[in-house]
Amino acid sequence: MPYVENTTEIEDALKRIFGFDRFKGQQKAICENVLAGKDTFVIMPTGGGKSLCYQLPALLSEGTAVIVSPLIALMKNQVDSIRGFGEQEGVAHFFNSSLTKGEREKVKQDIVSGKTKMLFVAPESLTKEENTQFLRSIQVSFFAIDEAHCISEWGHDFRPEYRRLRAIIEEIDRAPIIALTATATPKVQQDILKNLGMADATLFKDSFNRPSLYYEIRPKVEVNKEIIRFIRQHQGKSGIIYCQNRKKVEELAELLQLNGISAVPYHAGLDSKTRNLNQDLFLHQEVDVIVATIAFGMGIDKPDIRFIIHHDIPKSLESYYQETGRAGRDGGEGICVAFYDYNDVVKLEKLLSGKPIAEQEIHKLLLQEVVSFAESGACRRQALLHYFGEHFPKEHCNEMCDNCAHPKETFPAKDALLLVFDTLLAMKGKYKMAQVLDVIRGRHTNHTETYRHTELAQFGKGKDKPDAFWLAVMRQALVQDFLSKEVEHYGTLLLNKKALSFIESPSNIDFYKDRDFQASDSDESSGLTGKGGSALDTLLLSLLKDLRKQIARQRNLPPFVIFQDFSLDEMATAYPINMDELKQISGVGEGKAIKFGKPFVDLIARHVEENDIDRPMDVGFKSVANKSAIKVAVIQSIDRKIPLDVIARNKDLELADLIHELEGIVQAGIRLDLDYYVNKLTDKEEQEGIFELLRESENADVQVLIDEYGDVYSEDELRVLRVKFLSDMGN
Repeated sequence: MPYVENTTEIEDALKRIFGFDRFKGQQKAICENVLAGKDTFVIMPTGGGKSLCYQLPALLSEGTAVIVSPLIALMKNQVDSIRGFGEQEGVAHFFNSSLTKGEREKVKQDIVSGKTKMLFVAPESLTKEENTQFLRSIQVSFFAIDEAHCISEWGHDFRPEYRRLRAIIEEIDRAPIIALTATATPKVQQDILKNLGMADATLFKDSFNRPSLYYEIRPKVEVNKEIIRFIRQHQGKSGIIYCQNRKKVEELAELLQLNGISAVPYHAGLDSKTRNLNQDLFLHQEVDVIVATIAFGMGIDKPDIRFIIHHDIPKSLESYYQETGRAGRDGGEGICVAFYDYNDVVKLEKLLSGKPIAEQEIHKLLLQEVVSFAESGACRRQALLHYFGEHFPKEHCNEMCDNCAHPKETFPAKDALLLVFDTLLAMKGKYKMAQVLDVIRGRHTNHTETYRHTELAQFGKGKDKPDAFWLAVMRQALVQDFLSKEVEHYGTLLLNKKALSFIESPSNIDFYKDRDFQASDSDESSGLTGKGGSALDTLLLSLLKDLRKQIARQRNLPPFVIFQDFSLDEMATAYPINMDELKQISGVGEGKAIKFGKPFVDLIARHVEENDIDRPMDVGFKSVANKSAIKVAVIQSIDRKIPLDVIARNKDLELADLIHELEGIVQAGIRLDLDYYVNKLTDKEEQEGIFELLRESENADVQVLIDEYGDVYSEDELRVLRVKFLSDMGN
């Protein structure tokens, strides 16, 4: 039976335990579903708050929740994080082969006594008879299967031991199950539900979009120099560089060190002591960069990773999404750069030659998706989300990928599309992209000969264009919903209604030209650099981060377990100088305030006194705490140059209400850099005329602008221009 009876109690617990004023997305509904004892399937992007979906119900339920987790490092991070929210160490434990006999007995005692609300276990540990026997003797509130995509051989990180979980759970106790994953194609989703026997599970699926991540594909030209230059542009920020093999990891880590960059290697060939040490150095911010194979990173709970670099193109789009998803988990900046050379793909295909034919086929199809993604001129975000079955208008990308920031040339695609559609209809069956390509290009293969496709009128009609052209046409046709891929017969192309309508009534349509990967476009690349929040007291923020690192070292914890970056940002904006004020900071619950808070408020109080700072929140701190969190988020979004309408939508505000917030921010003495937005509204000369009018007016009232420019600009646009004027002139 759950301890909570109503919604208010769940919300109170969220604030009391975790320090958050509101749930993210569908978190609340998910928690309620778990507490109601129902099977639950959660598909939520990295950084979306999956962990809270089982942590909060576990803390509010009778018994112990058993959380299946794939890696020891992940379990330890989770346990440290949960313990950081409260005073009782025994509230969470992990149970795996790294524990001594004495430590295992202590875990069991805490569970039996009722102290432990969460027990993290590896799937292998559940198979041991002594462990299943012990778990049968206790009250299990529910089972949580984290990284559930590991169940599916179609997933990017298949683990055979995950396939046995259902039978083991039945043997222990058929308690409710919550399965969670940050990445799952429709095929993988079906596999998870079928294997866990969760046909009646309630599905909660959030958008896979990560608006703060910037996606960029660069040609693989002088890649090491490019990487060094990029890291120097982002000095002091945490990042991961992924390489395909161990040798490249070692070489690149050494090269970075020689160039004065703090970096360490990580791969399965290192002894466990070195791997653990290097991982801890990265987690504890003792080094900035970790160079790794994909053996590193799954479930690593480090929220402040600012860039992900793929030295080599990943093996699947699912891997790419999962690996890039490790950036910006705190909602801050995350730059994802992948270096692409088709020769790398050829090498990967050669490595498949020794595998069974069926496995080769799966991996080749996955690689083909990656190639199309890398070579496409379409919006990266739209293509990536489409892969996971999500419709996403490219206009919402907000230039947060290279193809939207630097649009490519287009070509008329009507005739090419019609040929692809006519070929699929003529082939009269379920065929894959490569087979359709063989027909269009006029290749005499076993397949085209056997099925007499050489006799089709369409055979060879597209031989004047290269493979890359036709693959790009088919890929963009998929992205634009002319074609779809059948889930059960992976990779076979199907004509959608949109395609059939197009055949009946063709119209002009433009597709993107492929980028010329022979010439480096790195000078035109985003070169995104992190911007510190102009509202932040940067000196105080630096002092707070130093204090956090010092406490983290003393307690042997990752710094983010103490307080996350967004909490420190808010402290450096709001200046809380006592424990009651600190508890109102986003992400600081009662437990964290009691455990870690005093040295932080003491430091802030000294800083305020020594620098004679007028605190913006001296009056009525508690009553405006929630608004403060919104203000900080708005300021940080502006620093990341996110359009105002997108900020408003993300914060559930009307645009007019957001502008009212901006007016309050600048009136409080905080400077906002709105050039990125205002310069799109009007040119510099027009701005100067508007600002001159405000200078001449008695109190810079917006009505002056409405009277003069109301027939040219909307009231909201004029209010934004006034906010810029007040910010520039007064701050």
